[in-house]
Amino acid sequence: MAQMTGAEALTRLLLPESVPYVFGIAGGKLNPLLHAISRQPSIRYLGVRHEASGPLMGAAIAAASGRICVALGEMGPGSANLVGGLGTAFNNSLPLLLITSNNHHAASYPNRGMFMDLDTHALLKPLTKWSAVVHDGRRLPDLVREAFRQALTGRRGPVHLDVPQEIFTARFDFEEEELALPPSAYRTLEGPRPAAGDILQAAERLAGAERPVLIGGGGVVASGAGDLFRALMERVQGPALTTQMGLGLVSSASPFFIGQGGIIGGDAIPAALARADLVLAVGCRFSSWLWNDQGALTNGAADLININIDPMSLGANARHALGIWADAKHALTDLIAALEGRTMPDRSAWLGEMRAVYEGYCGKLDRMSEDEGAVMHPARLGRALGRLMPENALVAYDGGHTSFWSNDLTPALEERTRFHEPGMCQLGFGTPYAVALKLLHPERQVFNICGDGAFGFTLAELDTARRYGLPIVNIIHNNASWGVIQMGQRKTYDFSFGTDLEGIDYAQVARGFGCHGEVVRREEELAPALERAAASGLPAVIDCRVRFEAHPSMPHFARMNAFGFAQGSGGPHAAMVKGG
Repeated sequence: MAQMTGAEALTRLLLPESVPYVFGIAGGKLNPLLHAISRQPSIRYLGVRHEASGPLMGAAIAAASGRICVALGEMGPGSANLVGGLGTAFNNSLPLLLITSNNHHAASYPNRGMFMDLDTHALLKPLTKWSAVVHDGRRLPDLVREAFRQALTGRRGPVHLDVPQEIFTARFDFEEEELALPPSAYRTLEGPRPAAGDILQAAERLAGAERPVLIGGGGVVASGAGDLFRALMERVQGPALTTQMGLGLVSSASPFFIGQGGIIGGDAIPAALARADLVLAVGCRFSSWLWNDQGALTNGAADLININIDPMSLGANARHALGIWADAKHALTDLIAALEGRTMPDRSAWLGEMRAVYEGYCGKLDRMSEDEGAVMHPARLGRALGRLMPENALVAYDGGHTSFWSNDLTPALEERTRFHEPGMCQLGFGTPYAVALKLLHPERQVFNICGDGAFGFTLAELDTARRYGLPIVNIIHNNASWGVIQMGQRKTYDFSFGTDLEGIDYAQVARGFGCHGEVVRREEELAPALERAAASGLPAVIDCRVRFEAHPSMPHFARMNAFGFAQGSGGPHAAMVKGG
C-alpha cells in the first residue's frame, strides 16, 4: 500500500500508457499536477500560449504516431478555451486525454457562485467520447483506466476527466499494482477480426470486378496497415485514392494513384467512383469530402464493400453491398490471404482510363503553375514548394482554400507525413501541429503551409516553438484576404464585406517573437529564403505574397456544399459550381 496525493497518483497512471507529452498553461489549481509531472522523466511538458493549442498538439501526435497525449485546462476560462482545439481530435477520431481542474467539492457540481465557475463536464461532454468528474480520489485508477479504454478502443477519440482542486492535494491509499496495471489488463490492444464469410464474399466480389476502385482512409493509418493496403493495391491493379486522413497511403508517385483528399483531389476521383462497378473502402467514414449534391459518390451503380472498426459508420453515409466490422489490419490480412490463387480480370484499360483523367487534371495545375503574373499564382508557389521540400519532411496543410493547392502540389509518398484537418476544418491548426510534429521528430524538417487568415488564429505559438527550440517553418499564402469567402461574396451577391486582411507583415511579426522572418514575392526568391530559414536554427515565417485564384476543384466542392438544397438551386455556393 502506498499513500500519495491525487495529483501524484494521476501522473503515475499515465505511465503504463507511455504518455509522451502533456500540453497546457500553468495555473494555480493545476500546480499540484504540474509538480507531479515535473518529476516524471518519461513525460515531457510543453507550455503553450493558448489552451486551444494543447488539444491541437495532442491531435497531431496521435495522427503522426498513434500515441495518446494529455491536454490541460485550468478551471473556468482555461477549460472553456480547450473547446477551440478539441473539435479537431473529436471529429478526426484522434485519441486524447483532457484533464481539467475545478473548484473544490463544496463549491461545485452544482456551482455556488465561486469565481471561474463552470460546469466543465457538461461543456466538454458533446466533444468527447467520454467525460467524468472525479468525486473521490480513491477512484482515480478506475477512472483513468476507463478514460484510456474509451479513448483507444474502437473508433478513437478524446476523453475528459474534471478534477476538483482538493482531489489533487488530498492524500489517498493505493495498491502499487493498481497504479501499474499494463494496458492489456484493462482494454483490448487489437480491434475485431472480420467474419470469415464476409472476407470470402469480399474476395469473390473483388476478384470478379471489372472496374474496381480502392479507397484508403484514416482507419488504415491508425491500425498501421499501410503496407497491407499497398499490397492489396498491387494485387488488384486498379485505381486507388485516399481520404484526407489517409494521405500517403497511396504514394502520389504510384501508377495506381488518381488523387487524394476526396473531392478536392481532382476530376479523376468523382469520375472513377461514378464508373466503378465495385468500390472497396477501408477505414473510411464517407464524410462530405466524398459527396456531391446527391450524397456519397459511391451511391451509384457500384457495389460498395465498406470495412470499418466502428460499426455505426457502416451504412451511415453510404449504403453498402457488404459492410464488414473489423480492424483494418486484420481485414486486409485476411482479404489478401483469401485472394491468393484467384485470377483477376485484366484491368489495365480501366486503370489507364482513370489515370488519363488524373493526368488531364494535373495538366490544368501545370498550366496554372506556369503563370508569370506580377503577383504570384498560388499554383506557382505550391509547385515550387513541392519541388523544394525534402521527401521525408512533415507538412501540415492549413487554411481553407489554400490547403487545396497543398493537397495537389505537395508530393505525399507515405502515410503520417502530410496532415489535413478534414473533420472540423479548424483554421489555425497548422502551427500547433507543426510544433508537435517537430517535438515528435526533431531530426526531420517540419512545415506548415497555410493561408494568411488561418495563420492569424494561432501565431502566438511561434513563441512556444522558440522557447522550446523547435525550428518549424511556416509558409504563408498571403493574399491579404479571406480569399474564398471574398470570391463567394462577389460571385453570389456582387459585394465584398469583412474579408480584407491587408497591411500585415507576417515576417516582421515573426521577428517580434524572436523568430526568423522573410517576405517572398517571386518564385525564384523562395529557395534561398528556405535555406536561410533552415540556417537560422529558429522557428521561421516565410510570408509569400500571392493573388487569389480559384482552385480547379472548386466546382466539386460547391456541389458537395449543395447537398440537401432543392435540386437546381445549387445551395449557398451555386455561383462556384462553374469554377473561377
